[in-house]
Amino acid sequence: MLPPTDSLTASVQARYGQIARNVTAGGTQGCCDDSCCGDPISSDLYDSAQTAGLPDQAVQASLGCGNPTALATLNPGDVVLDLGSGGGIDVLLSAKRVGPTGKAYGLDMTDDMLALASENQKKAGATNVEFLKGHIEKIPLPDNSVDVIISNCVINLSGDKDTVLAEAFRVLKPGGRFAVSDVVSRRRDVPDDIRRSVELWIGCVAGALHEDDFRDKLTRAGFENVDIEIVREYRAADARQFLADAGLDADTIAPTVDGAFGSAFVRATKS
Repeated sequence: MLPPTDSLTASVQARYGQIARNVTAGGTQGCCDDSCCGDPISSDLYDSAQTAGLPDQAVQASLGCGNPTALATLNPGDVVLDLGSGGGIDVLLSAKRVGPTGKAYGLDMTDDMLALASENQKKAGATNVEFLKGHIEKIPLPDNSVDVIISNCVINLSGDKDTVLAEAFRVLKPGGRFAVSDVVSRRRDVPDDIRRSVELWIGCVAGALHEDDFRDKLTRAGFENVDIEIVREYRAADARQFLADAGLDADTIAPTVDGAFGSAFVRATKS
């Protein structure tokens, strides 16, 4: 049985609020830290050319499993929406690429993250950026208002992924692009101990959709040209410490999850 949506949302908010406060206080809890969401076995998702000129706290608060801004097609003048924008790194990078005639929105439900992102926006001097408070299951933007939706290891955290994808489809303009980094399951025999663990769900693993289910859900939401590209497959050795830190028997479980999850870049379009 999966964690109740309300309980899951509260747990996610509490965890990410604490991360934002840690970063604001001078901590360094980002995507290479095992205790947060963000790929627990990867680091250096952004190269120095991308992060040059960004506030340090935007980089430190990066919690993703990939780099959607490096893979998404962003054009000058585009309107971009980042679902679960956290400290704002992907929003700020997108704002640079769409230029002054474009706009980059960031949507997040956590007050501390929104405050951190707004401060990072000021430090970066980004005038074509707006951060919105809300849930990815109910995007506070009009129909047909966005050219590109990005997200970085956040859709995993929702207990209602069908609604998230329906909302993404709604706000995209005709011809709009869906281009997100996320963790997907590659096997269906994932142990129940992992699926029941809220800690692992928050860590972007237990909430992972099977790659075939992700395709099906995107198609049912109305998307076309669905493509899922695995960019990193997780091995048992990578997961061992992560499982142990979550209080699970790593020696027993790690071999059963060998190759069961991977970081993916998920693309789709709205006709």
